Formats: sequence, C-alpha cells, structure tokens
Amino acid sequence: MSERFDAVLFDCDGVLVDSEGITNGVLRDMLEELGWQLDSAECMRLFVGKAVKDEQALIEARTGKPLTEEWFARFRERRNEGLVARLQAIPNAVAAVALLSDRYQGRIACCSGADRFKVELQLHKCGLLPYFEGRVFSGHEMPRSKPFPDVYLAAMERLGARPERCAVVEDTVTGARAGVAAGATVFGYSPAEAGHDAPAALRSAGASVIFTDMAQLPKLLG
Repeated sequence: MSERFDAVLFDCDGVLVDSEGITNGVLRDMLEELGWQLDSAECMRLFVGKAVKDEQALIEARTGKPLTEEWFARFRERRNEGLVARLQAIPNAVAAVALLSDRYQGRIACCSGADRFKVELQLHKCGLLPYFEGRVFSGHEMPRSKPFPDVYLAAMERLGARPERCAVVEDTVTGARAGVAAGATVFGYSPAEAGHDAPAALRSAGASVIFTDMAQLPKLLG
C-alpha cells in the first residue's frame, strides 16, 4: 500500500467516464426549447461539474419559466438515453482504477455530484462498477453537493480514512474545491482537450498536482 495515501476518491464525470459532452448536449437542447440559446462551449462553462438541480434558479431567471418535476424527469430520461447509446470510459481510466483497487485493497470510492442512478449506470456501462461496489456516493443524497465537501467526507467516513491521508481525483474547479474543503490532496485531471486555461483553473481551486493522462495517476500517487 502507498505510504502517502490510505484511500483514493474519484469523481465520476470527466474523470472516469467521458460523459460531460453528452449530458451538456442534452441540457443545451432542452434550454433552447425553453428559449435560452447557448452554444456548446458556453453551456459547458456554465454547467460542467454542477448538478442541474442546483442551477434551477439561474435557469428559471434566464428563461422566465419554472422548472417542473416533469421537466427534470424528461431531462434525466433524455440524458440517460444518450449515455446508454454513446458513453465511453475516459482513456486509460479502467486500467488505472483496476491497478489502484488492487494496490489500496479496495479502499477507493466514486464520489459524484450526480444522482446515483446516473453514476451507477455509467460505471456499469464502462465496466467500472465492480471496483466501486458499495462505495458509490452521490451528492444528491448529501445535505450539500459540490463544491461543499459532504460527498467526500461521507466516503472518508465509510472507508475509515483521515482526510489528510486521502487523494481526490477531480477535473473541475467545483470538484477540486470540494476535495480541498474535505481536507484531501487533490489531483487535477486536465487532458489537452480541456483547454489551455484548465490547468491554471484547477491549481487556483487548490489542486496540488495536474496530470494529463489517467495512465499517469498510479505513479503520481506514490
């Protein structure tokens, strides 16, 4: 086992599975149907790393229309259809998780701001769920979602790991802030396609290490 950390806590979207473009594409289309036109880049900038339910006030202010439970149900249904059809794992993520699960003797967890159904659907589709069975944590089930640390603190408690002995793997500013707030060391995943501003943004949010390929992670953890 690594001398530096006792547990590794992974975000899901953008770290383990390449879902952000799919989910945000559905959201962009549904916002346009409400009268708010955004291009893909702007939609990603506004909503990546955040739970749609937490942005309800912003959406209602920009569209002038209330978001009903029926609207959220339609969003989840269309999102899930897109994920089932097109979702893939982040390159090298499955191999990295398999190696780290063995190294840390199962002391790894998936800590997402998304709803549990989505997280487990994605992990299952990409062959990752067996590594996280019983250790999937959803921000929807916590008092507060990211950037608050609740989802990471819940995982630490379940694993019996002290915050200073935990590594958190994140790809967004919102998630990095959550990991820092939990007292963990944050590793910021920032592939080339994330843009040249992404590494600096992650560092400003408190990420201690920036890396570009999930294959690098096992070595970086020590």
